[in-house]
Amino acid sequence: MKKPFIFIISVLGVILESCYYDNEVYLYGNGSGAVCDTATVTYSATIAPIMASNCNSCHTASSGNGVITSDYNNLKTIVNNGKLLKSVNWTAGAIQMPLGGQKLPTCTLAKINKWVDNGALNN
Repeated sequence: MKKPFIFIISVLGVILESCYYDNEVYLYGNGSGAVCDTATVTYSATIAPIMASNCNSCHTASSGNGVITSDYNNLKTIVNNGKLLKSVNWTAGAIQMPLGGQKLPTCTLAKINKWVDNGALNN
């Protein structure tokens, strides 16, 4: 009597463990074979466009949330206090950004992290 029950539980466990609903594009890219280029990350060509497409619509001077991502000086303040990386990398205890959205793609995060690691220069 125990053997069929254990077998059924084992099979059920394998079936449930195989269900995985993560988005492949965010995990592995779009399949185009493109490599994430972090060698030439700059504020003007890389970071500003990322902020414009993911952050600036909510983080403006008129939003009232006190966090402005649309210009370099304000963004540098957020970098210096550690909130940018904690939020976009979804560090435990931080507010996950984009708020209510999916985590930014791995390549986008790599570019932001590289820019910060390089001193978050205004270039």
